[in-house]
Amino acid sequence: QMQLVESGGGLVQPGGSLTLSCSASGFTFSNNAMSWYRQPPGKDRQLVARIAVGSSSTNYADSVKGRFTISRDDAKKTLFLQMNTLKPEDTAVYYCAIGWSAWYWGQGTQVTVSS
Repeated sequence: QMQLVESGGGLVQPGGSLTLSCSASGFTFSNNAMSWYRQPPGKDRQLVARIAVGSSSTNYADSVKGRFTISRDDAKKTLFLQMNTLKPEDTAVYYCAIGWSAWYWGQGTQVTVSS
């Protein structure tokens, strides 16, 4: 049974940093591209970042370029999202997903950026 479990969310002040993790099981993690999405309050889910198999390429939303970094540890079957210089508009539930086009989702972790 496939499973994605996100962790690392929480409350952070503007300008702060957080690192999200996504622990994967039940499928061959190393053979799949992975993605991070987010859903701000009252808005649709939106792509944050994607990473290809073998970390051969990455893709970021314009709103997070230069501030967020996606990475993966295939040995530990874990996906990461390092978030720096956080802004109030980064407040959202963050989801990891399998695939470049996201076909299976985790349950999400809340990130709140507020003073």
